[in-house]
Amino acid sequence: MADDATPARDYRETVFLPDTPFPMRGGLPKKEPEILEGWAALSDKGLYGAVRAARQAAGAPLFVMHDGPPYANGAIHIGHALNKTLKDFVVRSRFALGYDVDYVPGWDCHGLPIEWKIEEEFRAKGRRKDEVPAAEFRKRCREYAAGWIEAQKVEFQRLGVLGDWWNRYATMDYSSEATIVAEFHKFATSGQLYRGSKPVMWSPVERTALADAEIEYHNHVSPTVWVKFPVRAYDEEHFSLSGNKDGDNVFRLQPNDASVVIWTTTPWTIPANRAISFNPKVEYGLYEVEALEENLEFAPWSKVGDRLIVADKLAEEVRKAAKVASWRRAEPVDPTGLICAHPLATFDPNPDGGYGFDVPLLAGDHVTDDAGTGFVHTAPGHGADDYLVWLKSGYALDSIPDTVDPDGAYFPHVPLFAGLKVIETEGKKTGKFGAANGAVMDRLIEAGNLLARGRVEHSYPHSWRSKAPVIFRNTPQWFIRMDQAVPTLGGQTLREVAVKAIADTAFHPEAGRNRIGSMVESRPDWLISRQRAWGTPLAMFVDKETGRPLIDPAVNDRILAIIREGGSDAWFERPDEDFLGPLDPVQYEKVVDILDVWFDSGSTHAFTLEGRNDSASPADLYLEGSDQHRGWFQSSLLESCGTRGRAPYKAVLTHGFTQDENGEKMSKSKGNTVEPQTITKESGAEILRLWAAMVDYSEDQRIGKTILATTTDAYRKLRNTTRYLLGALAGFDEAERVPNYADFPPLEKYILHRLWELDGQVKAAYEAYRFSDVIRPLIDFCQGDLSSLFFDIRKDCLYCDIPTALRRRAYRTVLDHVFERLTVWLSPLTSFTMEEAWTTRFPEAGSNVLRVMPETPAAWRNDAEAARWAKVETVTSVVTSALEVERREKRLGSALEGAPVVHINDAALLAAFDDLDAAEVFRTSAATLVAGEATGAFALDEVKGVAVEPKLADGKKCARSWRILPEVGTDPRYPELSLRDAEAVAWWDREHAV
Repeated sequence: MADDATPARDYRETVFLPDTPFPMRGGLPKKEPEILEGWAALSDKGLYGAVRAARQAAGAPLFVMHDGPPYANGAIHIGHALNKTLKDFVVRSRFALGYDVDYVPGWDCHGLPIEWKIEEEFRAKGRRKDEVPAAEFRKRCREYAAGWIEAQKVEFQRLGVLGDWWNRYATMDYSSEATIVAEFHKFATSGQLYRGSKPVMWSPVERTALADAEIEYHNHVSPTVWVKFPVRAYDEEHFSLSGNKDGDNVFRLQPNDASVVIWTTTPWTIPANRAISFNPKVEYGLYEVEALEENLEFAPWSKVGDRLIVADKLAEEVRKAAKVASWRRAEPVDPTGLICAHPLATFDPNPDGGYGFDVPLLAGDHVTDDAGTGFVHTAPGHGADDYLVWLKSGYALDSIPDTVDPDGAYFPHVPLFAGLKVIETEGKKTGKFGAANGAVMDRLIEAGNLLARGRVEHSYPHSWRSKAPVIFRNTPQWFIRMDQAVPTLGGQTLREVAVKAIADTAFHPEAGRNRIGSMVESRPDWLISRQRAWGTPLAMFVDKETGRPLIDPAVNDRILAIIREGGSDAWFERPDEDFLGPLDPVQYEKVVDILDVWFDSGSTHAFTLEGRNDSASPADLYLEGSDQHRGWFQSSLLESCGTRGRAPYKAVLTHGFTQDENGEKMSKSKGNTVEPQTITKESGAEILRLWAAMVDYSEDQRIGKTILATTTDAYRKLRNTTRYLLGALAGFDEAERVPNYADFPPLEKYILHRLWELDGQVKAAYEAYRFSDVIRPLIDFCQGDLSSLFFDIRKDCLYCDIPTALRRRAYRTVLDHVFERLTVWLSPLTSFTMEEAWTTRFPEAGSNVLRVMPETPAAWRNDAEAARWAKVETVTSVVTSALEVERREKRLGSALEGAPVVHINDAALLAAFDDLDAAEVFRTSAATLVAGEATGAFALDEVKGVAVEPKLADGKKCARSWRILPEVGTDPRYPELSLRDAEAVAWWDREHAV
């Protein structure tokens, strides 16, 4: 047994323990701002400027990442933090890979959210928007946006995001607005722009048209109505007496008593009805009511004898809705040529201005017999399909009625319903459906033409900003054509050019290609005009006589010059003469609509990347959330394809949305939001960065207290590994370095192999933007190969070997290689900690971010050592388990009291220990390896051919290394030490002799 008597000398001072000022606790909330201050002082553009200057001096290749602009409205949220952190990973990793990276952060400034805020401000002061001069209103919008740009900039920089913050872009900058207008002029002059009157998504609450990208769908409960349209006339060729003695011809009786039944979820559009659509491929029939359901709480609106025309496939559903007990199918019906009366004609039979007009039946492929009645109520001013089938059937644009005004109310000329609201736009009921639906249904009942009604929950379009329902409304708007051949595009259409550009673009993940591709292939013409105050104008004039845009280079030049000098406000404030020059203002109409904000942001490549010597277009990467396939990615694609014939990007990367820990959408009303400012204040931005690095950003991610606690634990392990490296390398210099690979022991060769292996993995993952494939293997490396294996085996060597010993020098040389690589590999992700570590060890070497990932020698690859140590660790797992049992049973204190006998009945496993000290590998004082099997020894079921006899070590306990060896006491100079420790202490005594 060991002799545990107190030694005569305290040998602790002779042990070479790790030493570093790098603290165990990060203190990140305090430390990170200090690091940021140091970075800011490196150049007139801080760390970003210093790194760019260094890369440019080295002739590095250029990498351009264009920033998708966040909206300058409010503090940043967790989605902003994820987005900007991922962009920072790209910027920093490309710097570390040796690129010169151009990244200019920017902001989207125009649009409704800011306009609403300013409207609220003025309302609070008792002023309605229409009482505020446009110049004053726009000035306040500009001030508001400018304030939030500065606030968000500070928050983004606090996260450690590198970029050219000193030359940030904003869509409201005068130069930006001038370029946006110039891009708009390109569409006008190339013939891709046109003005059309067609139904568009209209937000009464916001009082503007909305593009597809501004629409989101939510479940909504709508009223449903089955409405009878009495047949007024028919085509004789399609109908004749049937010869049936009961006279079952559809139109036998006078007056015509059959009705076509439609079904709709928008009763408010009935006043705008001008036709009924049917599908010639659907089978229809005439059904005569024979009996009604009884004992109901109300009398059905249907009557015995009613003759109703519906699709055969849907007849049973209509019968149940109408509370009809029984009916009979009297005749098949071909709706071709039918003409109906409007269901409200009885109240105002005037065909001009009333409801006395004919309602024709029109054939349309959009009609199905999947739901409803097989007929579609057609209001060409309130539906895309309705509009198309109306025009396709030969009716003129000017025959489409205007029934609903911009505020969502019926125009004064609409009979019966003038002034009634479809959607409320003021007060507590803002965004709710108004009285229109109910009023229309009441009148239909009174007219005897409401067959049934109900309610249905369905997906309904809402404004993504106001969250209020929208309506289809016929308005004059400006569009960019998707399907007209354009000479400047080589005779191709914009759609064709865009589809080809998508095929030429790399997508991360690849599924993004199909997503944006399907949208572009099926999207309508691009609606680019808005009827609001805060935005970049469609700065052009229209000839009053022809209605066509004025295409005059001199006029356009004057427009651009004035906007470049005074911003787009000048368009609304300066007289027309200033722009038109010698042309007569009386002949021209100034367009005062503003551009869709997606056109603004879609043009950012033109004024951010082009015209600069240190940037290039197209950009190497666009990176945003997956919703931007319908937003910024698409508007940028269409804008660039329409003006340049190509995409503005070479690659597109998308990330998912951040949810709470339960996978639910975050909402302030739910109280489940996670604020980045709180994380930064309490734990540090590094924790947020590590979370972003560890998640699979391509999918929706989760965050919350438990997840952040797990992230913090992972950070703590990384920091402890870093701290150990710094401490173990204290005082290391070139004189100590082992230069020749052949001199390294097997364990050191294995760790060098792992560095070679990781070098390829890390660089490939960064190149492909797979950040979790960087951090997770490196965390595993730190916890497995380093802490559990390398550090643990070599701690005795580090602490107790003589400093000049080859084994110790080799160990510290490899630690230096590990430190050199880990600090640069992890720098893009855990930037603050790696900066702290690097400058702790090399305070005069400059920022860690200035470094480029070093080349790893191919000679470090050693598949044989990798295979060896896989086998060694297999055997070690059995030994460790055996010693654990001994400790649990109190037969063993520490592993150093053990001297296991290990029986190995596997030649390959046994051979793995050639040239190794088994006791050192097992972390015991002694060990014996025996070839063959052992009866009754400890074994693991999952490891065949290995058995362990956990014997105790023989000898005395060394007072310095605590190993138990027979040789302890054989050196008379140091009778309490092993021979190795005696030599180390003798060296120490000589070095410290007075």
